[in-house]
Amino acid sequence: MKKIDVEINGKRISKEIPDHTLLSDFLRNILNLTGTHIGCDTSQCGACVVHVNGRSIKSCTAFATDLNGSKITTIEGLAKNGKMHPMQEAFKKMHGLQCGFCTPGMVMSAIDLLKNKKNPSDKEIRDWLEGNICRCTGYQNIVAAVKEAASKM
Repeated sequence: MKKIDVEINGKRISKEIPDHTLLSDFLRNILNLTGTHIGCDTSQCGACVVHVNGRSIKSCTAFATDLNGSKITTIEGLAKNGKMHPMQEAFKKMHGLQCGFCTPGMVMSAIDLLKNKKNPSDKEIRDWLEGNICRCTGYQNIVAAVKEAASKM
């Protein structure tokens, strides 16, 4: 067992957890932050993407205890005062989802993209989101949602 002290969605969390607990399991199973989805167990799908210290990572690839002292944001931490984040609004407005399983990871990855590139082309969006798999949408509305959010962020 190891102690972890992190900030998650603006709240300080201090827990004792098994040494090899994946961040995705820590978030979902210990903290009940179930917006972080686990879709593949092989780091292929991107459904588990969260932000650690402002950068997107696949939470199934990191041990929670290795992130001691970090600031972590999950999909649950994006809305402020009951108002969705502009990327969440854009996904809703542009119908950038169908079943919704990939959506949290897509949203978190897309936010990171717009931190790095304010007005990305369709190709740049598709390239950035290459590590996020959507089995439903065909990606066109996801790309449209990211472009919509870019105009608001």
